[in-house]
Amino acid sequence: MKSAVPCYYHLDVEVSPERVGQVSRILAAHLRYWDLESLEDPVCRGAELLLRAIDEHATDKRTSIEMWWNGQHLITAFGDEDPDLRPDQDLRACLADIAAMSDGWGCCASETGSKIIWFSQRARAGERVPLVPVAPEPTLRTDLKVPRDEPVALLAARAPAGADVLEGSR
Repeated sequence: MKSAVPCYYHLDVEVSPERVGQVSRILAAHLRYWDLESLEDPVCRGAELLLRAIDEHATDKRTSIEMWWNGQHLITAFGDEDPDLRPDQDLRACLADIAAMSDGWGCCASETGSKIIWFSQRARAGERVPLVPVAPEPTLRTDLKVPRDEPVALLAARAPAGADVLEGSR
């Protein structure tokens, strides 16, 4: 594994039988890119279970898939807008399988009224890597000193002629 930089991936899908395998391959490619090959099998199996259940039971076949990696846990979430799809009835068998193969799972409603089904996979003890803090990079080509470190006359001399900050904001 490389350093554990937090990662995020989002995919909107119109679910159909032929798309299930395609989405699984897309998720697997992202896991390989993040150096999480060991989580590829359980995540792809869980994704295939949910996608097949959505295809079978949902009237609205659109779903959003998101994956978050935080250095120790990978959370995969599926969101849909179908009010007729009932996780406690339609997806009971699917959720039982996901619960058996994941380290954690759940179902909740979002602020918009959609349902979110998620499951998590923990990295094995030897694969855990502390997160690497991302240092901000300067956006200017040259570093500028903090204004308090320089006299005001020097700062005013560097300002372009005719450039008034207050007038530009009016």
